[in-house]
Amino acid sequence: MTDNTYTPPRVWKWDTENGGAFASINRPVAGPTHDKSLPVGRHPLQLYSLATPNGVKVTIMLEELLALGHEGAEYDAHLIRITEGDQFGSGFVEVNPNSKIPALMDRSANPPIRVFESGSILLYLAEKFGAFLPQAPAQRTECLNWLFWQMGSAPYLGGGFGHFYAYAPEKYEYPINRFTMEVKRQLDVLDRQLAEHRYVAGEEYTIADMAIWPWYGALVRNALYDAGEFLDVQSYKHVVRWAEEIAQRPAVQRGRMVNRTWGEPAEQLHERHDASDFDRRTQDKIGPDGDSRETTD
Repeated sequence: MTDNTYTPPRVWKWDTENGGAFASINRPVAGPTHDKSLPVGRHPLQLYSLATPNGVKVTIMLEELLALGHEGAEYDAHLIRITEGDQFGSGFVEVNPNSKIPALMDRSANPPIRVFESGSILLYLAEKFGAFLPQAPAQRTECLNWLFWQMGSAPYLGGGFGHFYAYAPEKYEYPINRFTMEVKRQLDVLDRQLAEHRYVAGEEYTIADMAIWPWYGALVRNALYDAGEFLDVQSYKHVVRWAEEIAQRPAVQRGRMVNRTWGEPAEQLHERHDASDFDRRTQDKIGPDGDSRETTD
């Protein structure tokens, strides 16, 4: 340890200039900062999101439902730019008072039903469409065990390890070591489970996989925090096998593109309003003003 220690004051006060990535959007109070209504598309389900791991969970689920032929799962995916504070607009706060993406409005119900928190959205959609959640009590419970495992574990990966390893304004050994140890323990938990099962909750692909893959699948594929070598992710061979298998699913490939604003232009679909958007509206196919580059003869 160094002499750079911190003595907490008797009463904490918010320092808006505390530095670090995302510091400008973090605050100790809830509620909207400005009036802004949300757009509404033509489909039953209205998603307001960004392609972070939590957002990708839901777009994968929706694309998987559509791949099964559930027409009622058609959706509009509206982009919420969290670095610009869209999540603090009054309309978004009405859907999710916690001001976090993703948030969903099911307008097929009267009155419409709001659903927030990614795990809640996955469970809601699974029950609504009767898909990706086993019906037998033991298998259903095992699926939910792992769904809630992800809810409790990922904050240590993202807000803990990811923050101190990749985003904090200064790197310190203690927090990085502390959260690295926990993330590697979590990877070992998954690796032991996947050594005995094809998917996380058993032999069936479920919402547990959809919840866990965008975080831990991305991690072992070195697509999260650029930390693959540091964490020696290849040593978790069963997690790697599972992650690569799921990455090959067409619905997963589509889902991870939706509301994505970084990476290869061909893999960015800022907003999704129709299935044809994957062919026509990715960033490599539209101009800077949003107009299609396609021409007709």
